[in-house]
Amino acid sequence: MPRLPRAILFDLDDTIISAYGRSDLAWSAVVAEFSAELEPLAPPRVVGAIQDSATRFWAEAERHRAWRQKLREARREVVRDAFAALARQGAPVPARTIEHAIADRFTDYRDEQMHIFPDAHQTIDTLRERGVRLALITNGDGVGQRAKIERFDLAHRFHHIQIEGEHGFGKPEPRAYLHALERLEVGARDSWMVGDNLEWEVAAPQRLGIHAIWFDAHGAGLPEGSAIRPDRVVRKLSELLE
Repeated sequence: MPRLPRAILFDLDDTIISAYGRSDLAWSAVVAEFSAELEPLAPPRVVGAIQDSATRFWAEAERHRAWRQKLREARREVVRDAFAALARQGAPVPARTIEHAIADRFTDYRDEQMHIFPDAHQTIDTLRERGVRLALITNGDGVGQRAKIERFDLAHRFHHIQIEGEHGFGKPEPRAYLHALERLEVGARDSWMVGDNLEWEVAAPQRLGIHAIWFDAHGAGLPEGSAIRPDRVVRKLSELLE
């Protein structure tokens, strides 16, 4: 039996459930549905513009905080900015109603494609059976994140569930982790944090003395030149039991 901590803090999106990974593939699928409305613009050009817009949009920390609880509206902004950039290049762009339809379809498509990772339930249940205290810490709006928790039968599996939209604070704020540890009645040195975001689930908890495990579901490896070094990297949650 592996040596386990007294408590584990889990991220939700792209850690327990596959939610937002490979956005390029998702945008490609959605834009293809609107190819007729976008002519003569080629779908790959539109996808590239949207990807560039999304990168710029989410790169600003303040903007990220302001919009991450309003994803549907944020995606409309991303698509609007993408077509604005194409227009500046002299490309013909569709009506604003088509822009909104593309953004909203992306949100719905993401929801349709969302699924729980195959070993998540069994791993979480085994950890709980072995006496590990478990918390789920997720950013986002309360209604949307709570719906995912119910949809994927997670509520009863955790001793503490903490949603940014319900608590008023989220990762990477120190109190997001400290509050969860307080509720679990466990100290940082006796805890692990598991998640896919290098800043939120590795660097920030490490600064508090929490053992940070990076979940690399797609086997992408650490970004080149990354200064963030996880204490451990796993590609499957079941590896936590090995």
